[in-house]
Parts: sequence; structure tokens; C-alpha cells
Amino acid sequence: MKKLIFKTTAAIVLVFLTVSCFDLTETVYSEIPVDNFFKTEKDVIAYAGRAYVKLQPYPEEQRLWTLGELAADELVIPAKYNGEWYEQGRWDDIHKHKVAPNNKILTKSWDMVFEGITACNEILTVLGPIPFENKDRVMAEIRILRAFYYYWALDYWGNIPFSITYGDKEPPPQKDRQFVYDFIVQEIQDNIDALQELPTPEYYGRVTKSMAYMLLAKMYLNAEEWIGVSQYEEALAACDEIIALDAYEIEDNYFDNFIVHNEGSKENIFVIPFHPQLTDEHFYWSHLTLNSASRATFNMTGIPWDGFVLNPDFFVKYADNDVRRNAWLFGQQYDINGNPIIIDGESFIYTPTIANYNSREEWEGARCNKYEYQEELSYDVTDMENDFVLFRYADVLYTKLEALYRLGRAGEFIDDPDLQKIRTRAGLTPYTLGDLTDDELLDEFGREFAWEGRRRQDVIRFGVFGEPWFGKPTTGPNAKLFPIPQGALNTNPNLVQNPQ
Repeated sequence: MKKLIFKTTAAIVLVFLTVSCFDLTETVYSEIPVDNFFKTEKDVIAYAGRAYVKLQPYPEEQRLWTLGELAADELVIPAKYNGEWYEQGRWDDIHKHKVAPNNKILTKSWDMVFEGITACNEILTVLGPIPFENKDRVMAEIRILRAFYYYWALDYWGNIPFSITYGDKEPPPQKDRQFVYDFIVQEIQDNIDALQELPTPEYYGRVTKSMAYMLLAKMYLNAEEWIGVSQYEEALAACDEIIALDAYEIEDNYFDNFIVHNEGSKENIFVIPFHPQLTDEHFYWSHLTLNSASRATFNMTGIPWDGFVLNPDFFVKYADNDVRRNAWLFGQQYDINGNPIIIDGESFIYTPTIANYNSREEWEGARCNKYEYQEELSYDVTDMENDFVLFRYADVLYTKLEALYRLGRAGEFIDDPDLQKIRTRAGLTPYTLGDLTDDELLDEFGREFAWEGRRRQDVIRFGVFGEPWFGKPTTGPNAKLFPIPQGALNTNPNLVQNPQ
């Protein structure tokens, strides 16, 4: 499939406008009426791509993915024995659920989400009065992308500033979770029929009908937590809509969804496309997780930073024969030619355990190997070009299973061949009805979707978010929502801080 790098398409439009302005005997194109410029869907998408570009910071170390994962039980960033990665305690505060409103990662995460909402509002405002081909589909696409950004805001902060217009001089009002929830659901329902139905190269990385139904299923699955009303029947129906399209399948190899050129995955539904140079400084997990000694394994040219590691309490959830355990580097490490790596006479071994949370040793902690690393990675020179997976078909099937489980009807689906394949491709036996418990489902969701940005929702929904785990004490229910950043409170007098 062809990747759509929206940063590039937007740049093409900018170059066109700039070059056109040099011939002063012609029309000044910097003042060209927008209704004379947008004639085709391609023209519009080149402009609207800025709303997709706002997704690209998501997997950075100081953005939304890290904020959510570090607050859950999969990721940990303990300070090293030499003081590295302490950084004023900002990582530790997130992990221990004591985030202050001035936390840098909190602020940058908020900015990312609301910049995405603002970009969508601007695009919809500009395009509103203009006729162009396939307008209903493009407008629906941007509205549901905006709903996706609001879904993140609803999940992380609950009561949030809300606006669907662009150019307002007054700060937006704060709306409660029920209002925002209803808006998102209604927005999806009102626009989903206009979306592209089947995945095609042209719509790779864009909002499609399956993406919208998956977003709707996520809303319904978490409704009991978010608005106090269970909507598992509705979650089930949304999943069935995706299944009925017959457009996706479970890959034979789990890791094919995460290889360098994963645009060919038949399982991935919605991704953030990346390019090693055109989208630099966004996806660089190789540098975040690996120790410098791993350069020999992956032929890296840059020096990794040795910070992000797997929570040791999470590692033990994998059976020894679970193929998905290979998403982590542990044990003796080998160079690119298969030779054991020896450093100053000592075998280079990643230990899944960490003896002291407050003083991690150099090679302690399993490291992420879920996304394949291409050779010669170097931050800001050649970053990872794997496309980051936000929704995939396994999530559809496991969401359906959970909805049925909570309705007491899991037996209706337990023998489904595609559902069973999620387990068999991992080298495990398929589930029987008697295997399903809250603890087992939560652990299985963790094993299948580790570091995919789903875990915080799961541990909250299953009621264990406040429980202690490695490096984290017992915490109260207020921690399920992050504080609104202090900068947002300072600039918008309509905002009231979340209970702390």
C-alpha cells in the first residue's frame, strides 16, 4: 500500500502558493479566493492533512502515549543509578499518580490533543461554504477525526474546554464528560455513512468506516466508567459492523503488524504513517528504550538513551511459550551476526527484573522490541518508519469478547475461528468459556496490546487502576483523571480543575 505522508502533501500546497506569488503580472495567489482553489478531493486532502499531522507527536517520550502508558502498569521509567532519567521527578510523578498541573509531559500532551481539535475546527470552517467533489465524505472524515481527538481529551481529562468553531475570541466553555460523550457518539453516528467503506491505498492512514466504528465501540465499552451507564450491547453492535465489512483479518504472524513496512498489514485499521526523515523526531522508541550496547544488535548509528523499560510486574504475565513475549528484549543479547555481546568481559544481559526502582542498573529492565528496528537508526537523522498502530482487527474481536463477557454471553463467540487465531498465533491454546475471568481477560489484553496505548483504559475499566504495582503505591479514584495543565487554567477562566 502507498503511504500518505500528510506533512509532504501540505508542503506541496505551500510551495505552489509561494512560487505563484513571484509573477506580479498575474493573479496574486496568496489572496486567491479559497473557493477557486479547492476543486478536487486531492486538493482538499492536501490542505486538510494538517489535522492528521497533529497525530504524529503521539508516540514521543513527552506526549500522550507516554502519559497514559506510564500511569498504567506496562511502562516504567525509573531513575538510573547515576541519576539519569530522574528529570525533576516528572516521570516518577506520573507513574505514582501524583501528577502536578505544571508537569511538562501533561502540558505537552494537552497541547497535542487540543491543537488537533483546533486544526479540525479550522479546516471545517474554511471548507464549509466551498463546493468540491466528495465533499460529504471529506467533511465527515475530518469531523470524526475531531471526535477522535475529543475521545482522547474525554478519556484523559473528563471535563474539558469544548468548541466546534474556529476563530472565536472568547475562551471556550468547559463541558462535562456526559456532554462530550454524547457529542462524540452523535458525531460518529451522523457522519459514519458518508465515510470510505473499505481500506484502499488512497485511504491508508485516514479515517474510514471501520476506524469510526472502532472509535464508537471504544466509547461504548468505556461508557460505564465514563458516564455511569453500561452500553455493552452497543459496543457489540459496533464491532459487528466492522466484522461484517469482511475487510480485515488476523495476520498469521503477530509481528507483521509492526514491521518496518507494516503498511501491508491486513489487520491494522488506523495508523499514524511515519517516514524516517519527513516525520523525524516523532517515532524513536529505539532511542527511548535501548541501552547503548544494543547498537551492535541493530546496527544503529545513533546512541540510544536507555530510559523506557517494561514494568517487571508485567513481564511475568507472559507464559514462556507465548510468542508475544518476544516483543521484549531480555536475557543474553547478540550482535547483528548472531554472536553473544560481551562488554568488558561481561555478558550483555537484559534482566526483566529491576532490583531497586529508585536506582535502576544499566541493563536492568526488558526493552521494547515489538516494532521492528531498521538499521542505521539515529535520532533526528533517520527515525523509525514503522507506522504506529492505533486500531487493529484483534482489538475489534477482543472488544466484542469483553462486551459479550460482561453481558454473560461469551459462549456465543468463544469458538469463533478469528478469535481463536489471536491465541494460536501466539503459540497458546484457544480459550474455553471456563478460562474467562476478569483477571485473565485483563492479562490477555495486556499481552496482546502491550505498549499500544490501550492499557490505561483497561486497568481503569477492570477496577485495578488504584492498586499498587512496581514503583507505585495504592492510589485513589481521583487519579483516574489527569489534572488540567496550569497553563490552560491560566489562559481560560472558564476551566475548573479536576479533583486531586
